[in-house]
Amino acid sequence: VQDVASSRDPGSGGEEGSQQRWKEEISRILGEIQAPLSPLLLRLCHWLLPKLLTRLFLGVQLHRGQLEMVLRAARTPEVPLVFLCSHRSQLDGPLLSFILLSQGIGVPRVTVGARTSPRLRSLLQRLGGIFLPSGMAQTWGARDEGLPGAVLDAYVQEVLRRRQPLVLFLEEPPAALQLGDPARRWLLRLLRALRDGAVPDVLVVPVGITYDVAP
Repeated sequence: VQDVASSRDPGSGGEEGSQQRWKEEISRILGEIQAPLSPLLLRLCHWLLPKLLTRLFLGVQLHRGQLEMVLRAARTPEVPLVFLCSHRSQLDGPLLSFILLSQGIGVPRVTVGARTSPRLRSLLQRLGGIFLPSGMAQTWGARDEGLPGAVLDAYVQEVLRRRQPLVLFLEEPPAALQLGDPARRWLLRLLRALRDGAVPDVLVVPVGITYDVAP
């Protein structure tokens, strides 16, 4: 991040003023990616979600074999967990978060698509949702993604170093089964973290949610 910031001058005002402007811009970008978790909201949603599920579905089933695989992966010492999941519904994120939290794995950081209202975005961020920073939508495929790309790289590396569970959805619902642009960006950050040695290894765990009738 410092390398990118030092190569661009946001304006006049001296070195101290320039550094302050960069700090403000970096904080703004980071605020677009995530927000501090709210324990109160997490507890409230943990209580409300089962009640919502009983109204939406006739039943919810957990695949015991897959759950055991996830728990075995979570017991691997000193290795961050990255869950890869196809995206069938907007309920996928809350469902996965609820299951992982209830099994003692912790609150995951869950990637959320850009097509979200500002109020819902703010709520999801407090529950562990993370978003791509604005200004990156037009730069996919470019060699230089600027400061937003550098901050996103640093953010993903820090999540992995702290061994926070990370959930990446591979496409946007209700699209066909093909890798979406947001997934490409997140996976690129994951590969860069490994290439740059931010973490020695990552444990990739495939998980899936299916519906008889998608909500």
